[in-house]
Amino acid sequence: SDILSCMNRKIVARLLAVIPFAVAGWLAYTQAPAPPKLTLNKVKDDLYEIEGDGGNVAVYLTDEGVILIDDKYDQDHDQIVANVKSITDKPIKYILSTHYHQDHSGGNGKFLSSVQIISTDMARKNIINKTQQGNVQPPAVQPATITYNDEMSVFLGGKEVRAKHFGRGHTNTDAIMYFPALKVIHTGDLMAGNTPLIDYPGGGSVVEWTKTLDAAMNSLDFDTVIPGHGAVTTKAALKGYRDNVEKLKNRAQGLIRQGKSEADVFDVMVKEFNWAPTGLQKQWSTPGMMKELK
Repeated sequence: SDILSCMNRKIVARLLAVIPFAVAGWLAYTQAPAPPKLTLNKVKDDLYEIEGDGGNVAVYLTDEGVILIDDKYDQDHDQIVANVKSITDKPIKYILSTHYHQDHSGGNGKFLSSVQIISTDMARKNIINKTQQGNVQPPAVQPATITYNDEMSVFLGGKEVRAKHFGRGHTNTDAIMYFPALKVIHTGDLMAGNTPLIDYPGGGSVVEWTKTLDAAMNSLDFDTVIPGHGAVTTKAALKGYRDNVEKLKNRAQGLIRQGKSEADVFDVMVKEFNWAPTGLQKQWSTPGMMKELK
């Protein structure tokens, strides 16, 4: 009996030692970290912007419902809806996608049952074909239900949002969203951060990027810019961003035509154009430029 009680004590001790780890594991599983907090900012009149965790969402209020530009990641759905409900009791009716990347279109799946989602034909194709997004194949990002080639307008409650594909740049799916009454555009990632990410696997082009922005700036009457990422800004800042893309392209092309290696070109991009030392610019942009600019 002493042996049995000793064995029982050891079993109990082992169980007690294991239980905290099991509880911690269960808590970690059940208490996954909450998505980063999103912030709602007023842009002009009935136009707002939701910023944080993924691409900037534009929110256009009308008497008949709400038009969104982009819908961030899947995990941001509830916060987006809560932010919209904080400024209107009208339902979200349309979502226009700037491009296919999951930080801009990842929320499509949760909106599809009640919202019309609109994108370029190529954005739909890239999602259906599971064109690689980042370092992993995308989760179940859902494609748009309505598509267009070059241009499309949505009219709701007497207000217009015009979506136009001016050409390639960040990807081959980029659309610029124009709010004519407010003189505002949403660029998607044709302007994002302080330096371009050229998604060559997704059809991007550093050569076409400046032409695409020139076409938009020459044909649209606007003064305010909602970029794909970062704070709301001005037309002058967009022109500055465009000029920096051209400077980067010319610098890279000069190096490539001198016979510099991919590693050398990337090193200059990091030092002179603030590219991240690791990540998608190294994975996508530099190899693509080596081919496009040779």
